[in-house]
Amino acid sequence: MIRTTRFIWHAYVVWGAVAITLVPTVAHAQSVPTRPEMITARTEQSIKAALAHLARTQSRDGSWRSGSYHGTYPCVMTSLAGLALMAGGNTPVEGRYAANVRKAVDYVLSSADPERGLIARAGEESRPMYGHGFSMLFLAEAYGMERDTRRQQRIRTVLEKAIKLTSQSQSRAGGWYYGPDSNSDEGSVTVTQIQGLRACRNAGIKVPKSVIDNACTYIENSANKDGGIRYQARGGGSSLPAITAAAVAVMYNAGEYENPVALGALKYLKARMKRRGPTSAFGGHKFYSLLYASQAMYLSGQENWKSFFPPVRDDLIRTQNRDGSWHGDGVGTTYGTAIGLLILQLPYRYLPILQR
Repeated sequence: MIRTTRFIWHAYVVWGAVAITLVPTVAHAQSVPTRPEMITARTEQSIKAALAHLARTQSRDGSWRSGSYHGTYPCVMTSLAGLALMAGGNTPVEGRYAANVRKAVDYVLSSADPERGLIARAGEESRPMYGHGFSMLFLAEAYGMERDTRRQQRIRTVLEKAIKLTSQSQSRAGGWYYGPDSNSDEGSVTVTQIQGLRACRNAGIKVPKSVIDNACTYIENSANKDGGIRYQARGGGSSLPAITAAAVAVMYNAGEYENPVALGALKYLKARMKRRGPTSAFGGHKFYSLLYASQAMYLSGQENWKSFFPPVRDDLIRTQNRDGSWHGDGVGTTYGTAIGLLILQLPYRYLPILQR
């Protein structure tokens, strides 16, 4: 897991529009640290084993699927696994697992409805907006790393249609629900759409500003007096630590660093983790919660990150299976392993959406 590759943003014109790509450049070995702060040799071994597990469990068609009773959710699992591989420095064209990333991109592209724009596998994803949101995020990150202009244009076309569907599916309150035509909303689907849209925008693909603004307003309207975020904006309900962590992460993704709701939610999270510890603060959705809490703590500053990462890192290493996997939240090993990798590899800063 020792690399000196870093990515530099380059803008250029493709088919009359500005596109942004990440061009890998190899820095001088003496000028780039071989191991980020708080990444130990044992952490590197854990990451290496987990990456290998994902690579060998990928299906021949490029997909991964959940092995739980919740459903197979191939677009969700493939996108999470692909993001985890890219977080290790692999792109569709470079890295030990470049072929795996490329196959994952092709699978997700093949799952997009060419007319409607929904990215999901009918019959396998009963709540397709999850797959749609995670797929937008994955494809947008891969888009900037792709060197083949024809493949990049194919990704862009799928993303433009996906953005249109997400925009049209936004509820009057500013959120999203499990299906694209429900005109309803809840927090967990909403955060996947915000993060996917923001990744598209970061990659130079046009996203209506009003859609992201309305989505951030939805998060604001979901805040409770204790600073936490509840399941839905309308009505009442107690604060949910998992949704609160996700809300902080995506509001920071949207550039809302000084938003009072984001600051209040972060304060709520920090107080809860101080009382219970970061690995025990979230109840029954540990991996989901830590996925977003890690982003929230990383993006909110070095002091927060230094208090959060070491105990989470050590817990992940301690609970890793012998085959390199984690079994996350009862959903399956693809889910758990992908999330474990996304957390452990955050210090490498390979994914643009997760950079400070």
